[in-house]
Amino acid sequence: MDPIPTRSGCRACRDAEPLGFDFTMAFQPIVDTAEGRVFAHEALVRGLDGGGAGPLLARVNDSNRYQFDQRCRVKAIELAARLDMQSALSINFMPNAVYRPELCIRTTLEAAERCNFPVSNIIFEFTEAERVMDHGFLRSIIEDYRRRGFRTAIDDFGAGYSGLNLLADFQTDYLKIDMALIRDLHLSHSRQVIVESIVEMCRRLGIQVIAEGVETEDELRRLQAMGIDLFQGYLIARPAFEALPEPRILNLGQPPSGVRAPGEVRLNG
Repeated sequence: MDPIPTRSGCRACRDAEPLGFDFTMAFQPIVDTAEGRVFAHEALVRGLDGGGAGPLLARVNDSNRYQFDQRCRVKAIELAARLDMQSALSINFMPNAVYRPELCIRTTLEAAERCNFPVSNIIFEFTEAERVMDHGFLRSIIEDYRRRGFRTAIDDFGAGYSGLNLLADFQTDYLKIDMALIRDLHLSHSRQVIVESIVEMCRRLGIQVIAEGVETEDELRRLQAMGIDLFQGYLIARPAFEALPEPRILNLGQPPSGVRAPGEVRLNG
């Protein structure tokens, strides 16, 4: 199905009324515990007073979704450049706000060039929780972004509508396991079986797994034993308003039983 005739596209963006509200970003790190480094920072929408994203997202509708999505990208890149972010920058995007990938990406490319932020350091996340009816069109977005040097990720995998169908149609660079599957994983046999299956599936498809919403060391240890190295969550660091937080844990190795490896845990506060 050709998506262009069913979407108002660039004309709607050009002729749109002002968004009517402003916002900014907080950043939460994603760490690589195998290499002991910050792998990326996810940009999270926040109100100008530091409030959460909920009230802002409630104001997004069909008439302003494209404009909101574009402004989120630009805001994230501008702040990342201002903060001298050296890691990758993970930006959430709304597939249903993209009308033609080759046109809708222009503002992002212009912002990256203006801010001298490498496009190879940008990861675009789309959430499985957002219903996307046309998988072919979503695949075309992913393929277009990849050709331009961006990386892509499926967010909230396991919480949405059609995760396995998405993976059957195309593969992203990363997959973020939803926090509902992570919570108390070490105590739940069923969650362990499901997450182990996701990890093995992604390994065979060439997709790197990120565990998000990690809150305890027990959860992190069990996930590491499954072969996951990339982690995000309150155990690592809470989101910081217009700032890059210092991770509490950068390296959590797998020493022999009863032996604490030098530098095994780095806690800052």
